[in-house]
Amino acid sequence: MPLRDRLLACVVAVCWGLNFPATALALEQFPPLFMVALRFALVGLPAVLLIPRPPVPLRWLIGVGTGIGILQFAFLYAGMAAGMPSGLASLVLQASAPFTVLIAGFWLHERLSARQLAGVGLAVLGLAAIAVHRAQTAAWLPVVLTLCGALGWAIGNVCSRRAQPPNAFHLTLWTAAIPPVPMLVLALVVEGPDRIGRSLSTAFTTAALPSVLGLLYVVVVATLLGYGIWNTLLSRNPSNVVAPFSMLVPVVGVLASWLAFGETLDPVELVAGGFVVSGVLVASRPARRTSAPAVPVTQPA
Repeated sequence: MPLRDRLLACVVAVCWGLNFPATALALEQFPPLFMVALRFALVGLPAVLLIPRPPVPLRWLIGVGTGIGILQFAFLYAGMAAGMPSGLASLVLQASAPFTVLIAGFWLHERLSARQLAGVGLAVLGLAAIAVHRAQTAAWLPVVLTLCGALGWAIGNVCSRRAQPPNAFHLTLWTAAIPPVPMLVLALVVEGPDRIGRSLSTAFTTAALPSVLGLLYVVVVATLLGYGIWNTLLSRNPSNVVAPFSMLVPVVGVLASWLAFGETLDPVELVAGGFVVSGVLVASRPARRTSAPAVPVTQPA
């Protein structure tokens, strides 16, 4: 994986890490399922009118939109609304990285080298340490919902890798058109039109300003910028090389949540976060090339 792509993957990790406190603010105003529909409607509906559809099979377009847009965020937002702290959510969601590696191995036959396996294992060890340390801050249901979101993200990652679009940003925009209608129907059934109507009617008040800004961050930075870069990386690198970088997200997410909401950050989490960073670096480091016999270099005539 080239240095440029590794730096871009780190940029995505920062964007997505800050996304968790922004989401927590937005969920104070908007119901979780309706927020999924609203988030992707703001991106997807203009896209289908202004951007040509990427030349990828429809099944992969739907697969990315369903995995990342519907499954990931429906479960994640439901888990956070049920009491999952934003910092812990940023941690648990990174189970998507080993999920992606496993699914890509079985489905796409991508081989996982011993070095990558060691790196993922080291990062998972760090994630597990933080999860055990913070387990008392969340009930089982929010954790399970967030893990289901991680599985949805992994499915979307593999579908994005399989699609290999010539323009990954167009894929990001068009897959955003998949979630709005089904999520709006689900929100109307589960959350009800009254609750949705109240969230919209009070959205332009002073009290709702932090939530609206949080939603705008989620739409512009996390969705357009973050997933645009992420899908680009998946289109030109193996899934099992790109996915481990998502394990950097909880390091940013936990720190941002501590700064925004005062969630405690202690030495155990700092040390475990170091394991996560080290694991990602090991897993994403280019394989060492074996030395080849010297070949005479000739100059053109």
